[in-house]
Amino acid sequence: MIFKRLDKLMVKSFAGPFVVTFGIAVFVLMMQVLWVYLDDIAGKGLGFFTVLELMAYKCVGLVPLALPLALLISSVMVLGGMAEHYELSSFKSAGTSLLRVMRPLIIFGVISSAVSFTCADYIIPAANLQFGARMYDIQQKKPTLSMEPGVFNDDFSQSAIRLGERSDNGRDIADILIYDHTKASTGDLGQIVAKTGEMYAENGGDYFVMKLYDGYQYSERRNTGKNRSSLPFVRTHFESYTKVFDLSQFKLGKTNETLFRTNRSMLATWQLQEGVDSIDIDIAVRKQTISNHVVNYLPLARKDTTVYREKFAPEFSAEEEGDPNFRTRETTDTTADQSSIKTTVDQKVSTETRPQRKLPQPFTRTKTPNNIVRINNAPTEKPKKVVKSKDEARAELVYRQEQAKQRAIDNQLVRRARDWPGMESMMDSLDKTTFTRVINRARSASRSITSQAQSTLRILPGVRESRVKHIYDLHMKYSMALVCIIFIFIGAPMGAIVRKGGFGYPILVSIIFFVIFIILTIFCRKLAESFVVNAAFAGWLPCVILFPVSLYITSRALKDAKLVNTDAINQLFQWVKGRVKKNKTGDGAQVQ
Repeated sequence: MIFKRLDKLMVKSFAGPFVVTFGIAVFVLMMQVLWVYLDDIAGKGLGFFTVLELMAYKCVGLVPLALPLALLISSVMVLGGMAEHYELSSFKSAGTSLLRVMRPLIIFGVISSAVSFTCADYIIPAANLQFGARMYDIQQKKPTLSMEPGVFNDDFSQSAIRLGERSDNGRDIADILIYDHTKASTGDLGQIVAKTGEMYAENGGDYFVMKLYDGYQYSERRNTGKNRSSLPFVRTHFESYTKVFDLSQFKLGKTNETLFRTNRSMLATWQLQEGVDSIDIDIAVRKQTISNHVVNYLPLARKDTTVYREKFAPEFSAEEEGDPNFRTRETTDTTADQSSIKTTVDQKVSTETRPQRKLPQPFTRTKTPNNIVRINNAPTEKPKKVVKSKDEARAELVYRQEQAKQRAIDNQLVRRARDWPGMESMMDSLDKTTFTRVINRARSASRSITSQAQSTLRILPGVRESRVKHIYDLHMKYSMALVCIIFIFIGAPMGAIVRKGGFGYPILVSIIFFVIFIILTIFCRKLAESFVVNAAFAGWLPCVILFPVSLYITSRALKDAKLVNTDAINQLFQWVKGRVKKNKTGDGAQVQ
């Protein structure tokens, strides 16, 4: 019964500070976000509900970061207040350990960890998608139209407007000047001047109308084309002139949300894992592409035929698929440089020294005609066995061995294993024209290989960095959930050690540990993106560092000891002070 009362007491004591600190944490983090996006939001004429919608989307994304901070502050406050009022000492004197007192807080931390991961994996991706789409629309939206006297306004495309005077009612205007560049591409420059006028919105704010009175319209055309003929300068006087501008560009549009689904912050854990697998395949395909590009200039080398995606699979014809004797055949290279070099060199090599290799012909079946009569030529009697003498048999054996040796010597591989006169002698055997053509083709091939390799080297670091970011974000979802439990084992023992409640000292202690966690998170992200440490290990490194700290603080709190043993430090300081004093006394006696 006493344990149920203890659990209820801890839950009631912890729930209030947790809710308050969680709200404060979300508010502080939200202010940081608003300062980042203030330049994009200010001056766009957004409604209250639009700004509220953006803040709601962003608040959901701040939950995994605000939960650990709220747990840390509230646990320090609750246990610190209980220790300050000797409630914790009473529980210990009754035989209740600190871990038993902390059990409701630990359960609350586990629940918060599950909530943090659920938000990070399901809710936050959808909220970030909505926030990113709306923020993109706001960034593309033009600022609210503002017509100030004496200032040129260029909010309308290809038009600049200046008002000399503007009445208090906001409608009547005077001394108007408009530069019209809508036909500037054809060399037609327009200018409108009017003494008085009116400006107002029509059709529910879709159009901005300027009705001008007693003015002139000037039109100047520049000389264009080959003839460069002179064109007249036109001035037209008008009693009334109406200029209409479209205000659709000043309205907040709505972009398709699917365009932002590939961003890492808008992906769940399984989508991040699929992204990592896709990036791995992209890297493998790029390596295969550069490898096969080099093989195109080396006919004797074999191509990498590994199929990573269906679209890269080779397509076979119907005859090849139905041929039972079909094998993978070497296709002729289509590269112009290789074919030219190979053709040039083959012109100087005789067919006797390097016979042409014949490709296997497709297997075909022929039907035997019915009018063919089979003739049996088999001998009726068995041939008699010829008995040879030992000398004849030995001579025949020597003859066969000589033939086999000659066939081996005449083999292509054996001929190519002979001493090669070298590339220089081979090139010297070519005439000047062929020599120049071979050299040019070789240079072109080397430039092609070099440019392809350099292009791959420029692209691969960016692809690998994207892979690292996907892996880091994937493991950070788990790490941010686990740190909720770790902060319970840091905050509650710290409260029992410092013996201070309220918002003063506990907040100071909590902010120190939370700032350490944020610094470790940023530092590990930079290490992962710089390829210094593994991305998965970098995601777990803040928890790996804080977990031993939590165990140490909990062990010190269970022993009712101070966080740092100052007695040992004082003893060391007194020993050093005594040794220094003794040395000084000895030096003084020796001098006497």
